[in-house]
Amino acid sequence: MNLKTEITKLHYDKNKSIFLLDFASYFYGIGSGFKNFLYDKKILKPKKVDAFVISVGNITTGGVGKTPVVSEIAKHIGEKTAIVSRGYGGKLNNKNINVISDGEKIYYDAQMAGDEPYWLADNTKGTVVITCKNRYAGAKYAVEKFGAKTIILDDGFQHRKLHRDLDIVLMDSKMGFGNEKLLPAGPLREGMEAFLRIDRLVVVSKDIDHTRAEKLAKIMGKKMKVPAFVCRTEPDFVYNIKTNEKLAEGTEVSALCAIGQPEQFYAFLKNYNVKQTISFDDHHSYTEDEIPQGTIITTEKDAVKMQNFNRTDIYALKLKTVINVGELINEQ
Repeated sequence: MNLKTEITKLHYDKNKSIFLLDFASYFYGIGSGFKNFLYDKKILKPKKVDAFVISVGNITTGGVGKTPVVSEIAKHIGEKTAIVSRGYGGKLNNKNINVISDGEKIYYDAQMAGDEPYWLADNTKGTVVITCKNRYAGAKYAVEKFGAKTIILDDGFQHRKLHRDLDIVLMDSKMGFGNEKLLPAGPLREGMEAFLRIDRLVVVSKDIDHTRAEKLAKIMGKKMKVPAFVCRTEPDFVYNIKTNEKLAEGTEVSALCAIGQPEQFYAFLKNYNVKQTISFDDHHSYTEDEIPQGTIITTEKDAVKMQNFNRTDIYALKLKTVINVGELINEQ
């Protein structure tokens, strides 16, 4: 467990603080606030592309569940849709425009593309997936090269250089906004001024009982004066990543993952005999010798980086994501 992981724990503990981090967050807030001021006052202006742009992002760091929501929106819209991601964690140079998928063929594996762009390409057939640090350049390329009419920005809320027509922000029903401090003392990427830019709020419920999320959506929707929705994320089944064979409940397993909120993943495995849990830092690139012996359950996001391992005992948890996309994007 390294420093990054320990700091992440601190972000969600309201009873602990470190003076140096609190001090640093003050300057982070000045920088973030000044950037937003320049855009809000139209001193800096975002660039537009000839497409309808939907941003799916969040206020906090860590795994809220953006990627499955991006996929659901893309599948709902269908043809002429492109997803543009920064490509974090992949080996490709994201200063370039990288076509991960043209909607039919996937050109790079998860190690090169990044786990999330690869998962999107693999699970959102018919949709173009592009990675590029410059989202405007990536979106413009999708329009000109593939005729995209809709651009979906994966984790694009803070990327204000590209104009968007709809800003969707997600929050975790259990983790919320953590200790409500700015980086690096807390998980907030921006200050309170950012809440004014939100068009839709999605409360992600990673639980069997969604009562808390439903109540929170009503409260936050009224407080922020925006339409609020609940995205229900539930375990579906566990399958072998080589054979697709389902794993019987009660099997003794080791669970491991490299995601922002690992405890929520482990909670989904209550029907299995989990003898140990192993958490790596988000977007970790695995080597085969890091994987313990015996039956393994991991997330689909992690599994895409293990497909070439010489193992036949690695399983992935399939989640089902339920959200009314038509209402979310305000279709008439």
